[in-house]
Amino acid sequence: MHPDRRFPLLEQIQAPADLRRLPRNRLPELAAELRAFLIESVARTGGHLAANLGVVELTLALHYVYQTPEDRLVWDVGHQSYPHKILTGRREAMAHLRQAGGISGFPRRSESPYDTFGVGHSSTSISAALGMAIASRRSGSDRRVVAVIGDGAMTAGMAFEALNHAGDAGTDLLVVLNDNEMSISRNVGGLANHFARLLSGRLYTSVREGGKHVLEHMPGQVRELARRAEEHMKGMVAPSALFEELGFNYIGPIDGHDLDTLVPTLRNMRDLKGPQILHVVTRKGCGFEPAEADPCAYHGVGRFNPRSAGQPAKVPAAGERPTAPTWTRVFGEWLLDAAARDPRMVAITPAMCTGSGMDAFAKAWPERFFDVGIAEQHAVTLAAGMAAEGQRPVVAIYSSFLQRAYDQLIHDVALQDLPVLFAIDRAGLVGADGPTHAGAFDLSFLRCVPNMVVMAPADARDCRAMLDLGLELAGPAAVRYPRGAAPAGRGAMEPVGLGRGRVLRRGTRCALLNFGSLLERAAAAAETLGATLADMRFVKPLDESLVLELAAGHELILTLEDNVVAGGAGSAVSELLAARGVPARIVHLGLPDRFVEHDDRERQLDDCGLAPQAICEHARTALAAADCSPAADRVISY
Repeated sequence: MHPDRRFPLLEQIQAPADLRRLPRNRLPELAAELRAFLIESVARTGGHLAANLGVVELTLALHYVYQTPEDRLVWDVGHQSYPHKILTGRREAMAHLRQAGGISGFPRRSESPYDTFGVGHSSTSISAALGMAIASRRSGSDRRVVAVIGDGAMTAGMAFEALNHAGDAGTDLLVVLNDNEMSISRNVGGLANHFARLLSGRLYTSVREGGKHVLEHMPGQVRELARRAEEHMKGMVAPSALFEELGFNYIGPIDGHDLDTLVPTLRNMRDLKGPQILHVVTRKGCGFEPAEADPCAYHGVGRFNPRSAGQPAKVPAAGERPTAPTWTRVFGEWLLDAAARDPRMVAITPAMCTGSGMDAFAKAWPERFFDVGIAEQHAVTLAAGMAAEGQRPVVAIYSSFLQRAYDQLIHDVALQDLPVLFAIDRAGLVGADGPTHAGAFDLSFLRCVPNMVVMAPADARDCRAMLDLGLELAGPAAVRYPRGAAPAGRGAMEPVGLGRGRVLRRGTRCALLNFGSLLERAAAAAETLGATLADMRFVKPLDESLVLELAAGHELILTLEDNVVAGGAGSAVSELLAARGVPARIVHLGLPDRFVEHDDRERQLDDCGLAPQAICEHARTALAAADCSPAADRVISY
């Protein structure tokens, strides 16, 4: 491997141990190289950029001060873990980031000993780090544990549950609050940094702890006066009261891009006992002007030209053609139209305004738009409260994030039969984001809930019609759709009848029952097989009459869905036929009983046996088995 003359210092860092051998005055130079490499690398592969650019110096300082991997470093969400990956032996592997066989876009325990905890969803770092800290204390280890959490992730209730427990447990733990909100930038500067170094230093800590010991024997008024004096001094530079009340010693805020402040402050805090909070202020996109100007546009990007200004200019692949509007855009446009028709409609999202296609709605109807932050449980119960008072809430949420609010969906919405419409984006496989974000389970966990209506559109036309229906229903409903481009559908949009599927092609022997976005694959297989093709549309209520008709007229029923087979839409078909005593040979195709690795979404589906030719092979194998069996010996086959 030839040295990279563009990154001569970074090229020397194969592991954090190499980093710790550098003199501290070389760290700014290394930070500049790391930032430049990061921009160049993500421009080639796509991925998360703005958040990673914001933590370059913080990542360097953490690995410089702490003896990783013996000391545990836990990242929250993982959007900001690329500098960490680069410094921990995966610099060359960044060329295949989020690609088949390449490294994940998130920390992953199986990938590196430096990835101490796998993440993808928000607000888990403090809980995991506290668990590690307690385990270390129980084993007699002196390893240090650090959780790095962003201000957005700190909005989730789980983070505060963990803070509350950590303060009570009193375990040695450092929580680094990475704050990239501009509203507190005025607190960052020489005075704030000076106080941070002072308050984290041994002299202040010794005086503070010794003073506590002395004051224990003093009258209560003196103790209260001393406490107020300390809080007043710290309050001049830090919003510390909340964390102090939870049992944490609070330090900061400090400039998260100033290595001359970060390194000594972390060194001081490494030796402090009990739960600690270090509040650092960073800028998303730092060092790359377009990302600093528009960090939202550069949060998650495809391949782009880093030399273009403004919005990331995607570099087209060879032969790439413009795609149809995305499912997300279809939903966003429907949302605007529905709001104009129904003044009761309100829209709620847990921090996924842009990801769920709600930007235009938020601008057009700000008084009817509610972004509750990373708080999925609250979002669902908030919607239930609104529905109880006559509003018609639409909760726009990713499939994998809805998993975090399952109890609220059951207890607060479905049990009370409240008219809440769930617009579930990223259903099925999601490509490069991998298993942490895959919506592989929603059909299974939704269809078992009483009062729920569960719809799976195959195209944009039906998606809009189903959203219309869901908004009109008197109880809870869900419309789930995948990531990517949405087929337009044929003909003009027509109302969708509740629980009614449609037969798109009549054939013989085999009937393909499609649920959702795999219709084009099912249609190709049906043409090859000469089979009947039904677009079922509804998982619940199931079109029972159509299923019974197709089972009576065909030797094989083959169900198709982009959800796990276990408990999914196909299971509903089998349950119906078993309950009615209808013998049938059935093959269920869907996602396997394993987590599907990151890759291009279409290749993921192919690898799961959902390519048209694989569908045909499954059907032919089952029909051949039927030919070898007596007509009365038709059995359910999975």
